[in-house]
Amino acid sequence: MRIIPAIDIIDGKCVRLTQGDYGKKKVYREDPVEVALEFQDADLDCLHLVDLDGAKKGKVVNWDVVREIQEKTALSVDFGGGVKTEAEVEQLLELGVHQINIGSLAVKEPDIFSDWLKKYGAENFVLSADVKGDYISINGWLEETSLRLFDLVSKYENLGLEFLTCTDIGTDGMMQGPNIGLYKKLVKRYPNIKIVASGGVSSIDDLHELKYAKVYGAIIGKAIYEGHLKLEELKAFQNS
Repeated sequence: MRIIPAIDIIDGKCVRLTQGDYGKKKVYREDPVEVALEFQDADLDCLHLVDLDGAKKGKVVNWDVVREIQEKTALSVDFGGGVKTEAEVEQLLELGVHQINIGSLAVKEPDIFSDWLKKYGAENFVLSADVKGDYISINGWLEETSLRLFDLVSKYENLGLEFLTCTDIGTDGMMQGPNIGLYKKLVKRYPNIKIVASGGVSSIDDLHELKYAKVYGAIIGKAIYEGHLKLEELKAFQNS
């Protein structure tokens, strides 16, 4: 199982939100590039990079951070936050971003996302599904929809989707463990899609549970920044 540390950016700084609430923002580090280098030094090879300004505005904002992380690290970066245009997709791929997370656009403009999967290859994209209960939320979690999670995933499974990151908003930033039941359902229902769990991971025990559930990867954010999970522990787990 892949360990995927997260960096969320607002105003160029490394922050975390609680349950996606921009009013509950905590700045952890001024320089996200330094944080990325620390992850690399711990032999972690993946990074989940989120432009929260971009998610809110509907266009990528923190280009400089993306560019600098690509230049200064060898991390395999999956990036999300406000990607809405083909020009942004091409620019991110040209910068060397490994995968692009698509959330809101996959809900509101399914034809566009479907075209991107065909044109650029499904391996370059992650369907980013953020859920409250059974329903999808979009636009930086600010807008709830009437679309059910499984309906969304099934639609894109039929179009060759290879990667899915599912965030349970109810657990995100709460440090009370991930929604294991949700990920078990996803793995069982979509055996050909690589499922990444996001939200609530706060201990090595959580990671063991997710590994047992056969998810492809686990995104970890607040637990690292609050010191609940040490990079040395994550390195050891990754290598176990």
